[in-house]
Amino acid sequence: MMPLSIFGFEAMWSPYFFVSLVAVTIVYFWLVNRSKQPTTTKQKTLFVTAIVLLYICKGSPVDLLGHLMFSAHMTQMAVLYLIVPPLLIKGIPSWMFEAVLRIRMIRSIVAFTTKPLIALFLFNGTFSLYHVPFIFDAVKTNMWLHALMTTAIFIAAMMMWWPLVNDVHGFPRLSGVKKVGYIFADGVLLTPACALIIFADTPLYATYYDPAAWMNALALCVPQTTLASLELSGPEMFSSMSLLHDQQLGGVLMKIIQEIVYGVMLFFIFIEWYRKERDEEHVAVQTTK
Repeated sequence: MMPLSIFGFEAMWSPYFFVSLVAVTIVYFWLVNRSKQPTTTKQKTLFVTAIVLLYICKGSPVDLLGHLMFSAHMTQMAVLYLIVPPLLIKGIPSWMFEAVLRIRMIRSIVAFTTKPLIALFLFNGTFSLYHVPFIFDAVKTNMWLHALMTTAIFIAAMMMWWPLVNDVHGFPRLSGVKKVGYIFADGVLLTPACALIIFADTPLYATYYDPAAWMNALALCVPQTTLASLELSGPEMFSSMSLLHDQQLGGVLMKIIQEIVYGVMLFFIFIEWYRKERDEEHVAVQTTK
């Protein structure tokens, strides 16, 4: 198998993306330090964790590997859309969100797109649409379509997580059994896309089985001069796994990561639920004394 290092430093580590994320982090801490509004250590840690994961997904060799192996692509998608958004929402203090949401148009758009049913269908709809084979292949071979689609799904993921984890004044947050129902509904809506991938009996995506389409997709993250100097025939040069098994593994990994993330969320929901019930019982006991 060929090593990823043949693609060069720029393709593997995306230095420009790294610098942009460092700049975003610097601005975040500059705003936090100059503001009189409180920002906890936990929020700062969550924000930095989200930025690190964002870089791993889109700037490290994981991004390059996602063009070579479908299973790596789906793992990348799972982390990018199921883990990074809630960390960002919890890591950005509410006063930062409120400053942006003072703009009436933005507030109206966010208020509409974060309504639970709309947020669920918006995220799962865009994610499922992206993985329709002919759309996937078109997006993966066009730089502008790729940037537009991945950004749209990321924003939809932020909207999907918003009703569960936001702390912004004036925006309702689901509680108790509604949170549980929301998470279960989200899991159900994502299942058809994963099932299509897992149970397909042939490779679905030309950007992995067609050498010409694969090279076009690879050009999105590897400089043309580097690609021209390499003699590449297809993704099988970088993996001993068959294309079909790699595709099926990708669907399975997406579903497993989703179940783990949602399981963790349910755990925290039940802990929150238990503490609330305990506190209410304690107050009731105190008032009867």
